[in-house]
Amino acid sequence: MKDLNEHYSNLLAQIAHETNRAYCISLGDETQVEWSKAPDWQRESAVNGVMGVLLEGRTPEENHEAWMTEKLKAGWTYGEKKDPDAKTHPCLLPYSALSDDQKLKDALFVEVVEGCAVLLGLAK
Repeated sequence: MKDLNEHYSNLLAQIAHETNRAYCISLGDETQVEWSKAPDWQRESAVNGVMGVLLEGRTPEENHEAWMTEKLKAGWTYGEKKDPDAKTHPCLLPYSALSDDQKLKDALFVEVVEGCAVLLGLAK
C-alpha cells in the first residue's frame, strides 16, 4: 500500500461518511450532517475507521467494535436516539445485536474505503 497520508485518509473518510449519510437518509435517518458541517469528533471517527480498514484490515464487525470502544471511552452511552449533546447512540451495541440495516451500513463503510483505495492506487 502506498503511504496513507493525511490527504488520502481524510478524502477516504469524507467519501465513506457521505456514503454512510446517504444510506442513513434512505432509511429515514437524517441525523448525519454533511462532511463539511460534521464536528471534529465525527470526522476523526471516520478517519479512524479508514485507518483501521486499510492499515489493520478490519472487517465490518471489527470496525464497528473499534468505533464502539472509541465512543465508550469518550463518554458515550447507549440511547434510543442519537444525541451528540447527551452522548447517546442507538448503535452502541455489540455487532451481533445490530439490525441488518446497521450491519449493512458497517459493510458499506468498509467496501467504500477498500474500493476507493484501489481506485486511488493506494491498495491492490
